[in-house]
Order: sequence, then structure tokens, then C-alpha cells
Amino acid sequence: MMSTPMNSKGIVVAKLGSSTLVDGRFRIDRDFVRGLCDQIAALVGEGYRVVLVSSGAVAAGLDRLGFERRPDDIGSLQACAAAGQVALAEAYGEVLAEHGIPCGQVLLTRRDVIDRDGYLNARTTLESLLTLGAVPVVNENDTVSVAEFTFGDNDTLGAIVATLVGADLYVILSDVDGLYDANPDVEKDAHLITRVDRIDGGIVAAAGDSTSGVGTGGMSTKVRAARATMAAGIPTVVCRGRAPHVLEDVVHGKQVGTRFEAAGGQHEASRKLWIGLAEIPKGSITLDDGACRAVVEQGASILPVGIVKVEGEFGRGDVVNVLSPEGVLLGRGVVRYDSDEMVRVRGLRLDVIARFMPEKDGVPAIHRDELLVF
Repeated sequence: MMSTPMNSKGIVVAKLGSSTLVDGRFRIDRDFVRGLCDQIAALVGEGYRVVLVSSGAVAAGLDRLGFERRPDDIGSLQACAAAGQVALAEAYGEVLAEHGIPCGQVLLTRRDVIDRDGYLNARTTLESLLTLGAVPVVNENDTVSVAEFTFGDNDTLGAIVATLVGADLYVILSDVDGLYDANPDVEKDAHLITRVDRIDGGIVAAAGDSTSGVGTGGMSTKVRAARATMAAGIPTVVCRGRAPHVLEDVVHGKQVGTRFEAAGGQHEASRKLWIGLAEIPKGSITLDDGACRAVVEQGASILPVGIVKVEGEFGRGDVVNVLSPEGVLLGRGVVRYDSDEMVRVRGLRLDVIARFMPEKDGVPAIHRDELLVF
């Protein structure tokens, strides 16, 4: 079975995990890097523009600084990231230069993209590098990031980068073949799921956690990232990064790994994608069944009458998670009530709310123009 090839030479974002990049002693696998860069160079030669989102800075830094295992304290981890970023830039830059292709390092923290101006500036930098024929190598700036502003995993960072540059394809090069219907390490009859056009509770349940010891993301983070890129209309493939010529095969439309692609090819507006991907949720609201159907099937705004539960402390204009009655993440949106107000008005019709909060007459909890439904 063949996937649909990309119709024109477009933008490919490839994300590489730490466990794929480094060997068992936390050293950068130079032979693998060379093979990957050879594939990137071949795609660039065909007319594709490629962005590489590379994990591995901390892992590579462990070797450079003489650590035998990943340290626990933040200072040492950030020092490893600093040393490892240099090692990564050298590794990719040297091989790409042999092909006559420059590369540019782009380090981001979530702080850089939660601000709308920062988000646009990051997009401009990446687009300029691509226009100039360079391969941007993107990673989280672990040397300065703090817990509340981390992406948490580079699968999410890769999804943000893919939406930033309007990618035609997002490829997650992993240490697994793709998404299975059960844990293949436990269930011998587990089957690879080759295509996902809708992420429901069954797909979420099939996703597992990382066991490599050097990465921060497992299959669950890949499914979350794919849910966002599907909303952006960007096909996403999760596959084994060390398979020969795998990046070229995916771009050329061969059936490899698990392909996530929403039916109908929906494309959300860039502001909605920014809300859903870049912003940090400050709380959550849970909807009843009727409100869920209205939001998912009809694209409706969220009204207070359909809200059954409010969690967290947030202000007007903050982003919150929108959950189903079962706790499944439906989307994210900008609230027009603060958390105290939301607790007061949940379950009430707008005409009732207007009697004691006249300033909220006709105001939805979240307007559909500020709601990203995954």
C-alpha cells in the first residue's frame, strides 16, 4: 500500500529523538548522522526544503563532560546541554557542508513562542534560512529554559516548528516502527497501525511511554504532537529512524511506520494553531456530551451552560484545555471568563448570566474563533 506522494517540492520537518541519535555510551553516532545528512542532502537536491528538529543535546553533552549517566540536578543538565549543542552543530554542519549545504542552529524555549511577536519572529528566522538554502537545525534551548517554559519533549517542539513554517510533511524519526495496537514488547500479536485519520480514546490508550533512558518523550507525546499537526492539515509519520533511507522513503510516499492524516485535509488558522500549540494552558474546563457534540461536529463556540467542571486558576484571555466528560482532550481555547467567574456561571444559560453579570450578556465561555479543536 502506498501513501499519497507530496504533489510538489515542499517543506519537510524531520524530528530526531535522542535514543536514535546517540549510542549506548551517549556518544553521537557519527555514522548515523552522516547517513541522515546524506538523505537530507538528496532531498534538498530534489528541491525539497528540510528542517531538522534534533534532540540529543543533553545526551551528547554527557560524553563531552565525562558523565557516565544522566545527572539529576538542573545545573549539570544545563551544562550538558550547552556542551552538547556545540557537538550537535559540529556533527550536522560538517556533513552538510560536504554537500555544499549550510545549516543554521535555532534554539527555542517556550517563552520564545508563547508571545505572539516571538512566535512570528521565530517563523521569520526559519523561513529566511530556508529561502537562503540552509537547513535549520532546531532544538530546545535547555541551557536557559526553566520548568514552566519547557516544551517537555521535542515531538511537541517539532509540531510547533512544522506549523510555523507551514510544512507539507512532519516526520518523527524514532526508535520504534510506529504506533502499535498493543505494546509489542509484551504482546507478541501486536500489530502496527499504518494509518490514523482520527485520534480517539483507543489511539490514546495504544500509546506508551519512553523506555530508552535518554529521551523525554514516548509514543504518547508523538500522538499528542500528531493530534496538533492533523489540526493544521500537516500529515505526520512516526517511523524507525535507523531504517535505511527512511526519510527519503517517507517523503517519496512509501508506506513506512504510522501515518497520521486527518480525513478531509482540514487547515486551521495560524492563530488557532498558536493557541493550541504554543500557549501554556492555565487550567481546564470539562464539557457535557451535548456541548462536546456541538464543538466537535458543528464547530460551535463553548457556552457556559455546557460546562460541568472547572479546574485551575486562570484569568480572562488565558488558554485552557477543553475536556470531554471522559477526560479526553478535545482542544484548547482562550477563555472570556476568569476561573472564579467560570465556576459561578458553569451550567447556566447566557440570559440567566446576564441578570447578575450584565457585562457578560451574550459572551460565550470560549468563542469558536479562539478555539482549536484537535
